[in-house]
Amino acid sequence: MAKGMREIKRQIKSVQNTRQITKAMEMVASAKLRKAQETAQSSRPYVEKLREVVSSIATGSNGVSHPMLVSRPVKRTAYIVITSDGGLVGGYNANMLRTVTDFIKEKHASKDEYGLFTIGRKGRDYLNRRNYPIVQDVTDLSDTPKFADIKSLAYAAVQGFEHEEYDEVYLCYSKFINAITQMPTVDRLLPFESVEHHGATAEYEYEPSPEGVLEVLLPKYAETLIFAALLEGKASELGAKMTAMGSATKNATKMINELTLTYNRARQAAITQEITEIVAGANAQG
Repeated sequence: MAKGMREIKRQIKSVQNTRQITKAMEMVASAKLRKAQETAQSSRPYVEKLREVVSSIATGSNGVSHPMLVSRPVKRTAYIVITSDGGLVGGYNANMLRTVTDFIKEKHASKDEYGLFTIGRKGRDYLNRRNYPIVQDVTDLSDTPKFADIKSLAYAAVQGFEHEEYDEVYLCYSKFINAITQMPTVDRLLPFESVEHHGATAEYEYEPSPEGVLEVLLPKYAETLIFAALLEGKASELGAKMTAMGSATKNATKMINELTLTYNRARQAAITQEITEIVAGANAQG
């Protein structure tokens, strides 16, 4: 019985140590999540202003057009897949990768019909193990990524569309709703078949010409959308980590309570047995 009680005490200590770790990780993720949310929200006005300018040119009276605004027969597709570098994020990566792979299976019959650009080690390793065609990858991003971290990948994907290596580009990321909810999303990035802006728009004068501005602006707009999706993904990742570590902490507390109850019952049984043995010995002598 004593051996069993010692084992229970060791288990309680082990779970207490684990709870300390998960609680600390939950607090760190919570602090980082606030900053990630602020960063994602601060990028939205810039994206919206770019959208407004592109819309004003593309729908202007001059009828300015650009290859990135026109659909063409789809022979090959590019996917930009955003996941995390590390684990302990609940179902964040699994949900995203399941959504992407299901989408690809429905859309393509052959691996020659698409290429993947991956951001995050978990997505890269998962897709590599299943022999998906990865064109380029970026890993080891911080929790506060900069555009320079993914600039080469974003440029390669956009240039691939412009040079007709790909006829469509899809952006695959988790849209941040709140700390508990992250929505796996697959949005078509290119071509910009219709660029709409709702609300009042300003009048612009373009130098050297609307066509020249559009030539520069559309690739930048596409790259900005990729970076904005990465910021959404980071906020989603930290939200998922905070939720997962919170659940782990609650489960550890529940386990400690159950083990403590088991230990107390075992201790009570041991004391009762000792008392019974003492009484029995006393009666035998009497």
